[in-house]
Amino acid sequence: MTLLNSPKFALALVACFLLGIQCQAEAIESRPNIIFIFADDWGYGDVGIHGSSYCETPNLDRMAKEGMDFANFTVNSPVCSPSRVAVMTGQFPARHSIHQHFQGVKAHIKRGMPDWLDVEAPSLPRMLQEAGYMTGHFGKWHLGSSGDSPTEDLYGYDRFATFNGSKVNEIKKGGLASVDHAESFIREFHQQPFFVNLWLHEVHTAHYPQPHYLEQFNALNERQQVYASVIAEGDEAVGRIMKLLRELDIDDNTLLVFSTDNGPEITTDDKNHKESDGLGKYYSVGETGGLKGKKRSLFSGGIRVPFIVRWPSVTPAGVVDETSVLTAVDLLPTFLAAAGVPLPEDYQPDGENVLSAFKGEGFSRTKPIFWEWRGGDNQAYTWPSLAVRDGKWKLLVNQEQGRRELYNLEADWAETQDVSATFPEVVQALSEKLDNWKASLPTGPSSKALSSARAKATAKLKK
Repeated sequence: MTLLNSPKFALALVACFLLGIQCQAEAIESRPNIIFIFADDWGYGDVGIHGSSYCETPNLDRMAKEGMDFANFTVNSPVCSPSRVAVMTGQFPARHSIHQHFQGVKAHIKRGMPDWLDVEAPSLPRMLQEAGYMTGHFGKWHLGSSGDSPTEDLYGYDRFATFNGSKVNEIKKGGLASVDHAESFIREFHQQPFFVNLWLHEVHTAHYPQPHYLEQFNALNERQQVYASVIAEGDEAVGRIMKLLRELDIDDNTLLVFSTDNGPEITTDDKNHKESDGLGKYYSVGETGGLKGKKRSLFSGGIRVPFIVRWPSVTPAGVVDETSVLTAVDLLPTFLAAAGVPLPEDYQPDGENVLSAFKGEGFSRTKPIFWEWRGGDNQAYTWPSLAVRDGKWKLLVNQEQGRRELYNLEADWAETQDVSATFPEVVQALSEKLDNWKASLPTGPSSKALSSARAKATAKLKK
């Protein structure tokens, strides 16, 4: 009898096979859970630890004390939909011709936009789903708005309940129903790796302040009372998730990230304005922490937002990172790296893996960050339509107006001094990078992301 035919050898093969299965299962089970909480329209200064003058965020403050607070994080658009596209795809939203928020087909045609994010675009949840993660999306969607938009599951979600979405499993904007759904999902799947997008409505208009929070902040003036109440509700959502993770004993192995999609809304003076039965923009009194601009601006007040990371087994506690330059398109490659999932071979990331920053080891950026804003506006700081950051330099441009401003962000965090006249060679170099980037972008939307109503709407616009 040869060794290959012996019973002992056969048993050894079976043992190795079973051991391999066990090791593979253990590797999958040891992957971290990932929860990304994305609030809406918060300013950098709306968090207690960032010096809010009247808002209170005890849960976020505790999250930062138990994790890391990143001061140099930006989103990739100053408004909702394109900002969320960057998170989903890990690519600048202009690569998908998404320049403003999804609204209606006629508006999309005028803006050169598709009617929804192409389901064949790179998708963070799909990549994690294919790697064995259970995936859920709860809360705001706003990645398409026409009647025949794709349902959320086509982007890689096992479970979803949304507003501003496909109207399948629809939930209301006000209240914390999205958190209820997220909690149920986590309880059901906490014994295996899961990914959750929890995209909160707070503090986007319309405002829906809860009576007990209004009572808590009754010493403030009316505007601040409403705004602080809605911020407090968003903070409550963070606290509920952290409490649940401890209850289920999955706290140490869960990467929890909090951020917001753009800077604070611009306040109106119409006190009686109402939207969707809630309170209107009269109460939008968010703070940027001294940064220039607000929502719809490519200045820092419109795109630099809170970014807090908590991962007890990996991320050091109580650290403020003021030097690592992070941005929203980094989330896809970083979350995949945390999960031990390689990037698809044909995928072209605009972001970088910043996992070293999450570990407290810092991060040195090698790629520029680009922004495009086609929304226009008549506010003082909404004139830039393009911007690029490379190293310490940030250039803001409006080509139609022939206007350019340059800032050294390491020396001038709040963008108070335009130094374009002092450093014309930097302006020239960054302008060339912007031109090259613009030349790489598509000239129109994907034909696979157009509504059936598109042709009729186009014909009407041509009349």
